[in-house]
Amino acid sequence: MTRLLALALFLCLVPAALTAAVSADYAAAVELYQQRKPLEAQQAFETLAQQDPENADIQFYLGRLALQRDDPAKAVAYLEKAVALVPNDSRFHLRLGDAYGRSAQKAGLFSKMGLAAKCRAEYEKAVALDPKSLEARFSLLGFYQQAPAIAGGGLDKAHVQAAEIKKLDAGRGRMAIAGLYVVEKKFDLAFAEFETALQQNPDDYAALFQLGRLAAITGEQTDRGLAVLRQCLGQTPPEGQPPHAAAHWRIGNILEKKGDQPGARAAYEAALRIDPKFPQAIDSLQRLK
Repeated sequence: MTRLLALALFLCLVPAALTAAVSADYAAAVELYQQRKPLEAQQAFETLAQQDPENADIQFYLGRLALQRDDPAKAVAYLEKAVALVPNDSRFHLRLGDAYGRSAQKAGLFSKMGLAAKCRAEYEKAVALDPKSLEARFSLLGFYQQAPAIAGGGLDKAHVQAAEIKKLDAGRGRMAIAGLYVVEKKFDLAFAEFETALQQNPDDYAALFQLGRLAAITGEQTDRGLAVLRQCLGQTPPEGQPPHAAAHWRIGNILEKKGDQPGARAAYEAALRIDPKFPQAIDSLQRLK
């Protein structure tokens, strides 16, 4: 009787021990992913998927890794499985939308429309499941902005998303609205949105850079553009924002428009000292020579 009780206790503890081991391995795999070690992370998640093939989070990470190595077909397979396993997770639908969107970019003419429709549907589902997700709303805004009307795009729809983003984050919402004004060539309205953002936060790197970029593109408010781009050079660019090399290049663009070729050349050379392979600065400098 004692042996049977001990055996039963052992059998009860084994699944718990295995679960704890898998949980620890999962945490280690996520850590590898966060440390930007994609090969090691992929190997770790593939091993976990063999042990626990019905774990949606493991499929999710495998899908993200496939997207990072530009393999949208595998990304779609992993992420479709994640969505099938857990249908109500906004993150899964968002990344599946990314996978469909990248697939559409690589697809032939006849497949593009269907994949684009799937991309839009996944982004819309991600927003519906988590209306406060800025990432999901920005993805949907980007789709509406870029896709033709026949695929469900439209700047009117993009403006709706920008307005919702502004309710969640006033600064980022203004940037989104300004970006749409730029696309619509409503430059006065775009400049005004950037200035409003800077009134709220004078050191907003994104607003400073985008205002300078707009001055460089349009040739309007060039002195203001130079001032804000030089202000960018005094800051550390936040993650995901254009680097100092880009700011120097835009300064060169403005100086060219002002007829200051020596100044423009010096700005392009400054960009290349930071990033010797910066293609736009290389092209601009060759044009001046």
